[in-house]
Amino acid sequence: MIVAALSLAGIFVALYLLLYKLGLIGALSCSVGSCETVNSSRWATFLGLPVAGWGVAWYVGMFVLALVSTGEKFAQSSLISLILLLVAATGLVFSLYLTYIELFRIHAICQWCVVSAILVTIIFLVSVSEYRERKAGSEY
Repeated sequence: MIVAALSLAGIFVALYLLLYKLGLIGALSCSVGSCETVNSSRWATFLGLPVAGWGVAWYVGMFVLALVSTGEKFAQSSLISLILLLVAATGLVFSLYLTYIELFRIHAICQWCVVSAILVTIIFLVSVSEYRERKAGSEY
């Protein structure tokens, strides 16, 4: 359930950035860093879509997976935990890539991107823990 809560928080962060990118809100509230510089850079799109849109989709997917994994049918399934872990790992790798781009290509940091990176990292760590617990429980 922790992953679901963290994913829900991530949905709001990514949605906020997506609304800015789509021009539906005027300015980002960014007290630390330079969010507008990051979100208006050429790296703010990936495969023709806003990175924030990919973030919304990833967080929604994680939210759904996390809710499914708590259902009675999958409560002890190490397979659903493995899927959750693999999706979390994908998010972590992408987040690390985006952080690299911010630091070494754009030379600017977006506080909301940092919040998202922290959420993704925690989701990954919790997913590792849950996978280990379920895998250990299925061995008995």
